[in-house]
Amino acid sequence: MSTTTTPGVAESPAPAGVSQDRPRRGLRASSTFNFWLFTGPFLIGLVIFVFVPIGWSVWLSFFEARFTVTPSEFVGFANYKEVLTDTDFRNSLVTFTVFAAFIVPATWALSLGLALLVNRLRFMRAFFRSVFFLPTAVSYVAASLIWKMSLFNGVRFGLANTVLGWFGVDNIAWLASPDPPWYWLVIVTVRLWLQSGFFMILFLAALQNIPRELYEAAAIDGAKPGWQTFRHITLPQLRATSTAVILLLLIAAYQAFDEFFNLLSKATWGQPPLVELYKMALGENQNYGAGSAGAVVLTLLICVVTLLQGRIMGFGRGEESK
Repeated sequence: MSTTTTPGVAESPAPAGVSQDRPRRGLRASSTFNFWLFTGPFLIGLVIFVFVPIGWSVWLSFFEARFTVTPSEFVGFANYKEVLTDTDFRNSLVTFTVFAAFIVPATWALSLGLALLVNRLRFMRAFFRSVFFLPTAVSYVAASLIWKMSLFNGVRFGLANTVLGWFGVDNIAWLASPDPPWYWLVIVTVRLWLQSGFFMILFLAALQNIPRELYEAAAIDGAKPGWQTFRHITLPQLRATSTAVILLLLIAAYQAFDEFFNLLSKATWGQPPLVELYKMALGENQNYGAGSAGAVVLTLLICVVTLLQGRIMGFGRGEESK
């Protein structure tokens, strides 16, 4: 039986669906491999250095563990009771409250003010943005030592006392006594210098995302530039960024350690919760069980404050629900 072919019509090539699917599967597999290649080390480090220590701290907080991180005897909530009844730890929470009351609004206002000034510049904006952001790269330990030994060292050769001496003011021992509490000025100023540049960048990005049409419409309606437009246009448009900044500042205030430890290393007053937990776990008694319990309490406190703050300020809600 002979086959017939239509003259002038070439035979159609074989379907290429199978041959085309293989490279796609190869690309898909390659993308998956690349994803795990780049994220795998980070995830492994996150598990080993973050999740495992957190889980071990929670486990250790229910055991007696002195001079060792190996639990020896199950004590239940005894470590939590010891921490919550410890006078120094409770006083540290008061210290944090005072510190947060100073540093959170001051950093918010300074960062927003710097962002507004930089945003209004017509030239050298990148230069001033870099200058204000540069302190963020400085170590907290190095900055604290500079503040302690050069700016507020308590002798007449310190910069602060030298300036005050020009006006006939006697030398002030900034870090020697809690009465008067001049140490708050040292701690707050060093933290302001270190972190204002970072939050300035956040506000600056938010300011540049505000539509210019809003200001043009306000000008047509007769709104005066300055405080009036800032209050009714700029500030409402920065609501989400302000909420995020305040949350980050509160968490950072809870985690304050370096400046307090280096500025008030020998003081028994004015210490935040992390310094008290450091002394509890790594002090003379080395009570790792109680220190772990205090760390869990502090973590839960940060979570509760963060959730309440986000709830009050509407963090994460859509524009239609505000």
